Amino acid sequence: MSEERQRGVDLFNATWSLIESREDDELMVHMAHASTYHWATAPECKPENRARGEWLLARVYALVGRPEPALHHAQSCLRWCEQSGLADWDLAFAYEALARASRLAGDDDTAERYVEQARAVEIAETEDRELVEADLATI
Repeated sequence: MSEERQRGVDLFNATWSLIESREDDELMVHMAHASTYHWATAPECKPENRARGEWLLARVYALVGRPEPALHHAQSCLRWCEQSGLADWDLAFAYEALARASRLAGDDDTAERYVEQARAVEIAETEDRELVEADLATI
């Protein structure tokens, strides 16, 4: 694993710690951007890494109550999935991010449509399906 990718992974995990603790929202947003940057610049970066980075950014912006950047990054996540043929849980979580950001923006009808799209995605692993459903339940 390249040094850039390792930094991206470490920052992703550190961002999750801040998502769970909510002890420093500004730092959480900065770390999510840093993680996404390091994944994107790693020599072995794949489209799923880019999609997951955009998902992480959408999630942290939703958590801090900023619908416009949350929607922007959720749409970018979906774009990465569609352009790269990503399916399974990556696609389901793209729809989850769009649902969460739409709800935050006050568009409940669109949020419900994205929740249904997330649920309609075929997910191979039962454990992954359970993660998607658990996140959808928090919207």
